[in-house]
Amino acid sequence: MPLPDPHLFDAKAADWDSPVHVERAIAIARSIRSAVPVTGATRVIEVGAGTGLLGRALAPHVGSVLITDPSTGMLRAADEALTANGIANARTRRFDLEADPVPGERFDLAVSLMALHHVLDTDAALARLAAMLEPGGWLAVADLDAEDGSFHVDPEERAIVLPGHDRDQLGARAVAAGFVDVTFSDVWQIPKNDRVYQVFLLVARRP
Repeated sequence: MPLPDPHLFDAKAADWDSPVHVERAIAIARSIRSAVPVTGATRVIEVGAGTGLLGRALAPHVGSVLITDPSTGMLRAADEALTANGIANARTRRFDLEADPVPGERFDLAVSLMALHHVLDTDAALARLAAMLEPGGWLAVADLDAEDGSFHVDPEERAIVLPGHDRDQLGARAVAAGFVDVTFSDVWQIPKNDRVYQVFLLVARRP
């Protein structure tokens, strides 16, 4: 399989902050805050962030947020949104979870929303996420449950995604990557293509 082309997402950036995407990010940020002990000093990194909707929803409740994505178009939209909404404790950086060196700084919480199924090597991604965290840091990943491949109907996009994640398998992979206290919960549903797709929240801790 080829790696995702960031330019595919550049074209989506202008319309990404739809009401349903905003509502979903706010709801999942609320679920993360209920599951993870965040404080005004918590340092957060959002990976595969798109326009940073999840990071922006968390920003009022944490110390700082680094919004990262491979798509420069998404990051431009994120910067515009940060300025427009007066969010001073968040910043953006281009970062590809699969291809780029892990950031030198460390974080207390790594989050992502509907990004992990766009990463082809899940084991490597989880290991890299663990490497970004301070000891005792948390991982919170919201993504698709395993599905039949029908969620992505665009042939160009369908070629670069995984068909969701089996929770038992993903949990075992998180443990293999060094995480402990792995839990899953239902956090959102997406009606699409005449069916409903379940979104889970994986929460785990780096010991």
